[in-house]
Amino acid sequence: MKYPRNARIFRGQLDAAPFASVFFLLVIFILIGKLTYTPGIQVRLPAAGNVRLSGVDGPTLSVALTTNAIYFQDQQVSENDLSNQLFTAKQKIPGPVTLIVQSDKDVTEEKRAQVWAIAQQAGIQNLLVATLPRVYDASPAARPNP
Repeated sequence: MKYPRNARIFRGQLDAAPFASVFFLLVIFILIGKLTYTPGIQVRLPAAGNVRLSGVDGPTLSVALTTNAIYFQDQQVSENDLSNQLFTAKQKIPGPVTLIVQSDKDVTEEKRAQVWAIAQQAGIQNLLVATLPRVYDASPAARPNP
């Protein structure tokens, strides 16, 4: 049995209005996506360099440092409050706890040392400084010769 074909090749002009409207909608979505507020603070971590970093076993607590603020559990705290909150959090967790310090590049070593001293007073003995992962160069010139 032969079926009649109703499909014909379109030989007229395309209407540009639907394409333009889809393009403008795409532009609007991209602009709105760029303008949306992302909560949090920007912490620029230092690069790891050639240091080999290991993972952490067990429970962790995290502190973020910027040049003018200290953040613990997503809240800005003073040094006194940090001491109290670290002590309270340490009491709730049995066993050794590791403190992960997410420090901005511009934070001084003195401020990092103050946070480390506060953590030691709270009973935390392990400290890990968060860094960006090491970037490997995959170019042939960077490979060692066998």
